[in-house]
Amino acid sequence: MSDKLLYALTRPLLFSLDPEAAHNLTLPALNRAAAFGLTRAFAKPEADPRTVMGITFPNPVGLAAGLDKDGAYIDGLAALGFGSMEVGTVTPRAQAGNPKPRMFRLPQAKAIINRMGFNNGGVDAFVANVQASKFYQNKEGVLGLNIGKNADTPIERAAEDYLHCLQKVYPYASYVTVNISSPNTKNLRQLQGASELDALLSQLKEAQSRLADQYKRYVPITLKIAPDIDTEQAQNIAGALLRHKIDGVIATNTTLSRTAVEGMEHGAEAGGLSGAPVFELSNIVIRKLKSELGDELPIIGVGGIMSGADAKAKFDAGASLVQLYSGLIYAGPALVRDCARALKGA
Repeated sequence: MSDKLLYALTRPLLFSLDPEAAHNLTLPALNRAAAFGLTRAFAKPEADPRTVMGITFPNPVGLAAGLDKDGAYIDGLAALGFGSMEVGTVTPRAQAGNPKPRMFRLPQAKAIINRMGFNNGGVDAFVANVQASKFYQNKEGVLGLNIGKNADTPIERAAEDYLHCLQKVYPYASYVTVNISSPNTKNLRQLQGASELDALLSQLKEAQSRLADQYKRYVPITLKIAPDIDTEQAQNIAGALLRHKIDGVIATNTTLSRTAVEGMEHGAEAGGLSGAPVFELSNIVIRKLKSELGDELPIIGVGGIMSGADAKAKFDAGASLVQLYSGLIYAGPALVRDCARALKGA
């Protein structure tokens, strides 16, 4: 049975469950299937290596952060054929996140609203999970580790949390993503402001240099930004990225806009909106960044990819790689292969 048919049969059952309950059922099952070799039947994308940030990605289609916040399901997710895996966001200390319910499907719009709030078991447990994965042990591919700040850390001390996490995850990462764009941690997006961003990036770059000397290995740093920025903000962010020699930018996170889902069931829920409604919002940001960055710094395109054509549109806007999350919920694992096929030779 093909993975596309299998998902078509199982999706109604999963969609009958609370979204977070479905998530907590699916990922352990995928891990168990991988452990027993049952995922070997999944069709994988053809090899299509790309070198970005000095890293060779087996194909340009990656997993976006957020699906596996604790790095507990790396082996199961790797079986889907991603060219890279990004796990997290992780914070220095464990935190429960926001009260439930905190995730909502909007099938009419192929969208999800979440206000999870960086729920995770803390960076030490996260690193232990990464080390325990066969994907890491066997050096099977590219592993991005995504870091954030604890909800109760004052925004003026946010850099301390990022530096703590960077120190912890650096030895195990292919690259590290700094998430300053989740709408579900109070004031976090303030860090996208000009002076705040300069201060944060300066400290991160200094730490990266020190860690590269310590471990005799340079690990690139990327910055994940929001779609809810204007042209001036995009110019300021691009300038800061170039000034501090950050290695890449991930565009974008979820949006606070509700224009595309007004009047729909759950459309007014608080949190970040992902899925199809973010597609063009993220493309606009990618184009703005590309016009400022040129070929100086790579862009990883995320947001609303539901088909191979959508992935190609991210490349046309200026991305060098793409990542998937909400599209997997609506289209299933075959989306990885569809996107890789559409990007072959692009």
